[in-house]
Parts: sequence; structure tokens; C-alpha cells
Amino acid sequence: MTLPVWLLIALPLTGAAILLLAGKRSDPWGHLLGCAASLGSFAVGAALFTDMTTRPGEERAIHETLFSWVPVGELRVDFGLQLDQLSMCFVLLITGVGSLIHIYSIGYMAHDPGRRRFFGYLNLFLSAMLLLVLADNYLGLYMGWEGVGLASYLLIGFWQHKPSAATAAKKAFVVNRVGDIGLAVALMVMFASIGSISFQGVFTAAPQLGEGTLDAIGLLLLLAACGKSAQVPLQSWLGDAMEGPTPVSALIHAATMVTAGVYLIVRSGPVFDLAPGAQLGVVIVGAVTLLFGAIIGCAKDDIKKALAASTMSQIGYMVLAAGLGPAGYAVAIMHLLTHGFFKAGLFLGAGSVMHAMDDEVNMRHYGGLRTLLPITFATFGLGYLAIIGIPPLAGFFSKDGIIEAALGAGGAKGAILGTATILGAGITAFYMTRVMLMTFFGQPRWKDPGGGEAGGKATVTQPHESPKVMTWPMILLAVGSVASGALFAIGGTLAHWLQPVVGAHEAHHALPAW
Repeated sequence: MTLPVWLLIALPLTGAAILLLAGKRSDPWGHLLGCAASLGSFAVGAALFTDMTTRPGEERAIHETLFSWVPVGELRVDFGLQLDQLSMCFVLLITGVGSLIHIYSIGYMAHDPGRRRFFGYLNLFLSAMLLLVLADNYLGLYMGWEGVGLASYLLIGFWQHKPSAATAAKKAFVVNRVGDIGLAVALMVMFASIGSISFQGVFTAAPQLGEGTLDAIGLLLLLAACGKSAQVPLQSWLGDAMEGPTPVSALIHAATMVTAGVYLIVRSGPVFDLAPGAQLGVVIVGAVTLLFGAIIGCAKDDIKKALAASTMSQIGYMVLAAGLGPAGYAVAIMHLLTHGFFKAGLFLGAGSVMHAMDDEVNMRHYGGLRTLLPITFATFGLGYLAIIGIPPLAGFFSKDGIIEAALGAGGAKGAILGTATILGAGITAFYMTRVMLMTFFGQPRWKDPGGGEAGGKATVTQPHESPKVMTWPMILLAVGSVASGALFAIGGTLAHWLQPVVGAHEAHHALPAW
């Protein structure tokens, strides 16, 4: 018997409701309930994935209509869910990586008086993100879109007693509202032009629409993606969002929410494929952002802000690939999934370093930590090797696929995009090596109040490795950073899996003239 799809959303939503409504009486066990809700949703996702693999490709999608949601005049929208190959990738990423970050947070937030509330917000975020990727229409997607925006605001400003955190949360909220206007207006244009806002209705009617209308819809969707995924020109909020607890950075600003824009573009592929103007806009935004974010990463001494700039750049790679149409959809999702492993691992590693350094974030006050934090060093190092594309780690396969797709665009376009992706990879290697060396190598640039390093600029207790509840999630993410790329790439596994949703693409190879 197949489990209901709505259970994926209901479990973390129930967890959030209990944790946020039960109050302080749930403080002793709130973190355990939060983890159980996330792990339960992952177990449901794994069961649905197993069931999906037993059916032929064209019969794998599951549709559930729960109730009539908006029966107003000509606008009739059912509250429906759609689990297909694309949304399944996100379900496993959101719940799998999300569960590891929940477990890590038990140790990271152990002494925080608001830990129960923190786990309630994490559960709320998971439920909203799952709704975003499981909705079968743009209105349901919009509801999840706003839900993750709310949860992000609550989590970035979790330590609202700090003026910097409160300001960062408001900045993220306001900048994202600009992008959200694009999504809202896109829905209006769809209804006015087509009379439907369901995925099936819009994609079926798209070939009958004029190119101008399709470009308008595509550009409005791109505006929404720029806000949520921190792409130029709406990228300014992401660096400041690092004021939230580090698990927030790992979950929302590395693995899930900031990739929602990529999901929106790939899901709306049938629209973008018929809108060359909008598709060109997507490619330009991705190319500019991947270089802009990489350059910013070179200038940051704050370890979390350096990783945030890296996230902006890596999502630029995904957006660029998605703008290449069927040639790039699968590699965009592949890089999204591999990035979820290695960037979440890098952020959790940064949190482990901060845990050891009394919450110091300035890398100029680190140095020589590799022997004191061996597990953090090893797991962070594997994430570092993955993101810079060292074979056979995950980033090599996914980033190489994007570079190949960019060069495959042909002509001047291919030359420009290929150059941008290769240059971005080189800059990524530079700033990530800088992060690695400043943090783990060289002489210690901190001092122990008991008489430690002379010339140290930050006074900390003796750095020590994080507890097992924090290191085990880092180890598992490091395993994903090593193995996921080959798993997705060998034999075109992921491309074949996604083919019923994003279509197939056959590379054009020049034939010898004999």
C-alpha cells in the first residue's frame, strides 16, 4: 500500500504546531520531537521513492487532490499534490539533509534557552518547503514559497535580542518580497491569458500563447527566483542572513530554500523553452551571479559570509544551466543535489569551528586547527575538495556537466558562457583554498587566557572537537560529498530518472567528413 503524499508535509507541520503551541512545558523533549518529525518525513519519502522505482517511468508520478481550495467564479483551484521524479529529488534532499541538520542542532543549540522554539521553526520550514515542491499548481507553490519566507525570517532573526540579527531578518524579508511580487504577478498573467494556474493547464496551453506573453511570464518567474535564490540583483540579503544560528545557514541558505528558484525555473521548463527572451535572461543572471558571488567570496574574512558568497555563486551555476533548457535541466538539478551535501557539510563544519572558538567567525583569528579538530578538518576538507571539483568527488561531476553544457551552447554564446563557468571554477578554488588555509593551517592566531599564543588577536579557551551528535551528521554529509556525484552521473542515472519530467537531450556531435 502506497503511503499518502500529504503525510510528508503533515509530520513536520504537526511537529511545528506542537512545539510552538505547547510552550515551555515541551522544553525538555521539544528537540527530540522536532528530530522525530523530520526523520518520520524522511522515512515516508524513502518509502515513496522505493515504491516509485518499481513502476515504469511514465507511471511514476502520483497526484493527490485533497479538497477544493479556491472555487471563485472562473478561478477554480484544487489543493493538490504532485510527486514525480523532480519533486522526489527535492523531497529526499529536504528531509534527508534536513534531518541531519536537526540532529546536529541538538548539540549546537544545547545551551540555548529557546531551543524548543528553534526546532519548531525548523519543522515549520520543512513543511513549507515540502509544500513548495509538492504542489501541483502555482498557487500551492506560492503558498509554500511564502511559508519558507516566513520561516526564514523567524530563523534568521532567532536571536532577535541582537540588533544585527533583527536587521538581517527584516532585510531578508523585504528583499524577498520584491521577488515574490514577480511570482504573484506571473500568476495573474497566467490566469488572464490561460484561465488556469495549474502546472498541467499552463504547460498545455503555453504553445498557443504569443512569445511576448511567454517572455513576460518567464521574466516574472525569474524575478521571483532571483529573490529566493539570492541572484543578482536581489542577492544582498544572503550575506547578512548569516546572523542566524549556523544550522539555519546549512539548511535554508545552502541546501534547500535558496535552491527554490532553481526548482521554479526547471519546473516551468515548458514555459521557458518557448520564451527565448526569458531564457536568455536566466542565462545572463546565472553567469553574472556565479562570477559576482565568487569575487565576493575572495574578500570575506567571516567564514560564514565567505560560504554564503560561495552559495550565491554555486546557485548561479545552477541557474545558468537551467537557462540552457533541456540541455541543462538535469545537470542543474545534479549540481543542486551535490551542492546540498557539500555546502551543508561546509556550513556545519564552520559551526563546529565556531563552537570550538567561542563563536569567533573571523578567520584571521583562527589558524592551526587541523590537529585540534581532526574530524571537523577531515569532513570540511572533503567538502572543500568537492566544491572545487576535484575528481572523483561530487562537485567534479556536477560542475563539469554544467561547463560542458555551457560550451555546448555553441558560437559566441557558448564561448562566453563556457569562459564564465571555467573562470568561476578557478576563483572558487582560490577563495575556498583561502578559507581552508586560514582556518586549519599555519600558526594559531588566537590565545588561551591561561597563557597561550603570543600575538593572538582573539582570546578563546582551548579549542576542542565537537560532540558526536554534531560530528556524525558532518561525517554523513562528507560521505555524500564524496559519493553522490558518481552515483548521479554514471550511466546518466539522474538524467534518465528526470527524463519524464524535463525531457531528453541528445548532445550534437560533429561527424568526421569522410
